[in-house]
Amino acid sequence: MSIYVENFKKTKIIATIGPASAEKIEKLLGSGVNGIRLNFSHGTYAEHKDHLKKARAAAKKLDRSVAIIQDLQGPKIRLGSIPTGGISIEVGQILKFQAKADYEKQGVIPIQYDFAAEVEKGQKLYLRDGQIRTVIESVKNGIVTVRALNSGKILSNHGINLPDTHFKNSVLTKKDRKDLEFAYKEDVDYVAMSFVQSADDVRELRKLLQSHGSRAKIIAKLETKVATHHLEDITKEADAVMIARGDLAVETAAEDVPLIGREIIALCRHHKKVVIMATQMLEGMMNSLQPSRAEVSDIASAVTLGVDCVMLSGETAIGNFPIETVQMMKKVILATEKFLLNARTEIDVMPKGGSAEDARKANTSFLRRGRRIFNSQISSGNIASGDAQISVSLAAITLAEQLGAKIILAETISGSTAVSIASLRPTMPIIIASPEERTCNQTSLLWGGKPFLIKKREDVPKVVMSKLKKRKNVNSGDMIVSAYGHHRGVIGGTDTIRLIEVE
Repeated sequence: MSIYVENFKKTKIIATIGPASAEKIEKLLGSGVNGIRLNFSHGTYAEHKDHLKKARAAAKKLDRSVAIIQDLQGPKIRLGSIPTGGISIEVGQILKFQAKADYEKQGVIPIQYDFAAEVEKGQKLYLRDGQIRTVIESVKNGIVTVRALNSGKILSNHGINLPDTHFKNSVLTKKDRKDLEFAYKEDVDYVAMSFVQSADDVRELRKLLQSHGSRAKIIAKLETKVATHHLEDITKEADAVMIARGDLAVETAAEDVPLIGREIIALCRHHKKVVIMATQMLEGMMNSLQPSRAEVSDIASAVTLGVDCVMLSGETAIGNFPIETVQMMKKVILATEKFLLNARTEIDVMPKGGSAEDARKANTSFLRRGRRIFNSQISSGNIASGDAQISVSLAAITLAEQLGAKIILAETISGSTAVSIASLRPTMPIIIASPEERTCNQTSLLWGGKPFLIKKREDVPKVVMSKLKKRKNVNSGDMIVSAYGHHRGVIGGTDTIRLIEVE
């Protein structure tokens, strides 16, 4: 059974660990999860460390790699503690906010993060994920006074959004800086930075990581209106980008999010950066074994657009069916990829009463439509000109497609060879062979990639072929295209393509 035909999903899955999945990490990996997200908005250091250790142990047991992601909370602005039952708000009502205020004594609503020095008169302030909209009337002595534009009700800890506000101070909070000690000590693979506004935010985090000897890659979470004005600069500076559609929809407008998402995907493809689609992908499965049709379509659309990863949040952290949710996501991914990438599938599109020849013709037409849709999504000027590594990668893919090769083998130290090949979205899987465990873990999120950890100075093709044959992924006579650097061990020096026949 070939990896190309049946078993290989190219779009990766990230799952958030929480109470519902803490004891099911091995099952999550076995069901198709490639990245584990540790959400530092919740949980203790001891819990996160336990989840990380379980994920590493499970990956070793299953003979595979997994990316560990530390997701920083960032300056998440929330209401403080207000009376039980909440506060009802009417249109035109004047409200006052202040850090650590006492509502019952002062009539001022407490906030957990002091943003008085960051906001100005006339700017928008949204409450309860945008359900209640207000405009700032004045800022004086640390008190922010607003006027409500619609009615609603607020409760303790409800979120606040400030779409017009560009925070002058660092988006790395005191809590984030303390939480980063976990990244330094536990050697996570990625750090996700929340509420990124500009490339300077990413540079600040990278400087911190490097100063502590961490080689973690950075995921820039795009979820603010301000960030949408600096998409390319942020994408170029980060190692990966997350389209955090929840806050992004509140900060901008719901109808703009799909369009912003498409722009981000195109930029990531052009600059060879991992792109992650997140938020509410299978939220209906938190309490049901059946996803909605819209959710299934959402995943299929993300796959069609060519994202590297799709992410589950509450679905696996606190949902009732974390394993089943991952399995459903994998089913949708595989079905969509088989259609788009022209894999041989048993798709029955034959009209009732038609002959076998009718079925063959209909199926061929169906698959060609799929390939045409996918090609139209990935060939819109996203190949960087003047990039030698891209040119070599494109040559390897062209050779593989012409000869019907089963896989492309990327021999790499840093992962840059695999990143370059994956950015072009070949129709066949990319086996990533590296002696660096960190590289294998980090490339677990790469579209189409399957990392193999090898020992230094091993005969890479021989070791990889042996593993693939043992797993019955390839057969004798299958062709494989290998891309590597003639001077092995030199990072970014991919310059050689070799054709290999499986013995």
